[in-house]
Amino acid sequence: MLKLDFHPSGRHFLQIPGPSPVPDRILRAMSLPTIDHRGPEFGALGLELLSKVKKVFKTESPVIIYPASGTGAWEAALINTLSPGDRVLMFETGHFATLWHKMALRLDLQPEFLGLPGYDGWRHGVQADMIEARLKEDTGHELKAVCVVHNETSTGVTSDIAAVRKAIDAAGHPALLIVDTISGLASADYRHDEWGVDVTVSGSQKGLMLPPGISFNALSSKAIETSKQAKLPKSFWAWDEILEANQNGYWPYTPSTNLLYGLNEALDMLLDEGIDHVLARHQRWAAGVRAAVEAWGLEIQCLDPSVYSPVLTGVVMPEGIDADDVRKIIYERFDLSLGTGLGKAKGKMFRIGHLGDCNDLTLIATLGGCEAGMKLAGVNLKGSGVIAAMDYFATNPLDAGKR
Repeated sequence: MLKLDFHPSGRHFLQIPGPSPVPDRILRAMSLPTIDHRGPEFGALGLELLSKVKKVFKTESPVIIYPASGTGAWEAALINTLSPGDRVLMFETGHFATLWHKMALRLDLQPEFLGLPGYDGWRHGVQADMIEARLKEDTGHELKAVCVVHNETSTGVTSDIAAVRKAIDAAGHPALLIVDTISGLASADYRHDEWGVDVTVSGSQKGLMLPPGISFNALSSKAIETSKQAKLPKSFWAWDEILEANQNGYWPYTPSTNLLYGLNEALDMLLDEGIDHVLARHQRWAAGVRAAVEAWGLEIQCLDPSVYSPVLTGVVMPEGIDADDVRKIIYERFDLSLGTGLGKAKGKMFRIGHLGDCNDLTLIATLGGCEAGMKLAGVNLKGSGVIAAMDYFATNPLDAGKR
């Protein structure tokens, strides 16, 4: 058993798909003295944050910031737009889509859960044609919202949200489009306004490179209007009071002041680099990791190359190998944390995160730990994924042609 006071030399490799490693620059910002959240300095900070964060969501509409986890923002999205007994269409792509469905049931909603059957359904993205067909059947417009996960953290599948919007429009249906991009924001391409999303849900601990504790609802004007008639009980999560206080850079309750310092720094880092460059960086890392998995001769959890996630890659273990046993060996021998398989994928695969504060060498070392650990666990590998990834990164520079 590992002692609680055991601290190995060197940095721990946190390569789960969130929480992601926090850059020193953000940690330093969070260590600044706490200020009065009713004072003028905080109001100025609040206005600055609320303006900057829109650029990451690619929206001109309000973005609400909660002192909560992404789960809280899930709840906020539902209770601000819906009433008891409302029917909601949700799509099963993995563990987190399943948890959101469970929440809808607990909130006295009536969710329908579409999806492909069995474990195989967790290896594909949202099927927009299924959503369109179901909405066309709903001639009475009883379904009030369509809820989908953009980047399913449990599987490494990034769904086509623009296609979902087109499906809703093709059906001529007035349902709201509510999207979870908790693990996708600032790592995978996301466009709140262009894709016609009504409520976007996200969190701080993934591509934004912060500790857990901040979550978001990006809104559309339609969502704000709908919220005025929504009847589910709410107080802490209520948009109206937050939007009013936000006009002057404040919140109707105590916000997470020092985490907001960190968020301000994270937004500066992302915007200074340029969001498009950040997204290209993640796509490149993902391709390098997939080159490693292919060289190992193993399967990727996502079966559709068109929706491979730039945030994480799920690595499926051969029949008879428990992925959690492999993860345990890798953790204990190499001080490297990998994501576990969740729900239907438990024991079948592990997840390599390649998001946020990362670089080529971080991933080469991570793949080295994976490769050595799998060999120790008795996994028969076809070739070296480490060499494949090194070759990929060496021959595919991010800024080719720039000096």
